[in-house]
Amino acid sequence: MLSAVAQTNDDHQTLRVFIFAGQSNMVGSDSKVTDIKRFPPYAGLEEAQNKTLFTYCIGRENKTRSKGWEVLVPINNIVGPELSFARKVTKHIKAPIAIIKVAAGGTHLGGDWNPDEPIGFKMYPLALETIRAALADLDKRKIKYRLEGFMWHQGENDMFNKDYMPNYGKNLKNFLAKWRRDLKTPELKFYIGELCTKTIWGMDLRPRMYAISLGQRAVTNADPRAEYVPTSHVGAEIGRPVGLHYHYGTLGQLQHGENYATAYLRTIGLKLDRPRPLKKWPYKKGSTVKLFILAGHRNMEGERAFVQELKPLKGKSALLKDVPGIAFKYSLGGGYKVSKGWEPLGLTGYYDTFGPELSFAHSIATKVKGNIAIAKFTHSGSQIIDWTPEGSMAKSRHLYPKFIQFVKDSIGELSAKGHPVEIEGIFYHVGENDMSFHPYRKEAAARVQAIANQSRKDLALPKLKWFVSQQPPTHVERLNKLDVVGDIAKVAETDPHFIHLKAFNLPPQEKMLVITTEGIVRLGEVIAEGYLKNQK
Repeated sequence: MLSAVAQTNDDHQTLRVFIFAGQSNMVGSDSKVTDIKRFPPYAGLEEAQNKTLFTYCIGRENKTRSKGWEVLVPINNIVGPELSFARKVTKHIKAPIAIIKVAAGGTHLGGDWNPDEPIGFKMYPLALETIRAALADLDKRKIKYRLEGFMWHQGENDMFNKDYMPNYGKNLKNFLAKWRRDLKTPELKFYIGELCTKTIWGMDLRPRMYAISLGQRAVTNADPRAEYVPTSHVGAEIGRPVGLHYHYGTLGQLQHGENYATAYLRTIGLKLDRPRPLKKWPYKKGSTVKLFILAGHRNMEGERAFVQELKPLKGKSALLKDVPGIAFKYSLGGGYKVSKGWEPLGLTGYYDTFGPELSFAHSIATKVKGNIAIAKFTHSGSQIIDWTPEGSMAKSRHLYPKFIQFVKDSIGELSAKGHPVEIEGIFYHVGENDMSFHPYRKEAAARVQAIANQSRKDLALPKLKWFVSQQPPTHVERLNKLDVVGDIAKVAETDPHFIHLKAFNLPPQEKMLVITTEGIVRLGEVIAEGYLKNQK
């Protein structure tokens, strides 16, 4: 009883069926159901979602299979992206949904998932059999349904094979075509998940990850029914001994699923962003605006600082309220969420997280005379090399040109409103992942210095101040031989406009690299104190 019409939102009775397939980061490896409670925006996802049907076959040698259709629950005590996907989608549509999941870690598109000559664990025929059986059961029950979307997250293993890696795009194109043929759905929409560049492989295997991304983008750029879904900005698990990991883990999986939901809901015409306009422009025409530029990676973005945890913090509840007197502009997650012009300083709705800008602004607001505006540019899935003027061979990850243009646009927009603009400084928090990878830690200070120097030239501001904050770097014996704190301090000694802020007394954090809610609030205060101390 397959319905031919999909990707619309005018039918609220037909069951919408979604397919989730891929390898370990689709399975949910290194996640834990018990950790969901650590991430307040996703509280309750450990419980059954009784209105969502679920059938699955997960794993390689030892497969875990459902007995036909069941209700959606976590499987094997791990968190898959289907959990947050289902909750978000069902919150915004009236139609019932169902999910078919077939995933196994360490599998290849070129081999296991090959539609024509599957080898190894032969995932393509296994998935096809699983999907056909699930749909046949719906037919048997006389349940009208339509195949609504295919969520695919895979590619890490293909980058280790000299034949599979350069042919990923060609193989992916064939993969999509064969699914549409075999499921008799020529218009089936695919959502292709980006490989997460925040993991260790995003650093030590940068060229290989980039090669897979080129293949994915080639397909999604050419196929109007295939969409590239960014995931590099989502949370990533913290591993031992250095903090870096290969998998999203619990938080990343929850945000991963939310990304698919957002992409799907946008496809059917639902706009979820809540407008946050400045009802009244806060500055008198002709008055000078002091512009503060905040930039950085995981902790400047606020990966693990949650809105729900702000209210209980003593004396910090004011941070929950918008500040209409401070204009705020932002680009978060490498452009995943961008403000609509200037908004009041406040919570952006970005995964219910926030960065140090809130406490920073509150700390300086009563101590700085005149108008204050804040522009924030972050990408938590980046490394310092992505911010350098020359970038790396992974051209799509190059942030410097976008960052400089963001700053220029911010200045230009304020100027167009009749305001002289004074840039008070660029406030950059040093890349957390860089501190855990020897080659990047070694080059960190020189790279930050190069970014600062070139930005002054490109913005025609030779005395532009750079306030570079740094948390304690990863404490690992082999990495400690590199004195990255001393290296950055030396840059500050030779550059009168480079201020090194040691954020070494932050509240204890749960994991290496990532600062949690109380620490992010304190980080904003530390940056503010550093700014105020260095005013002439």
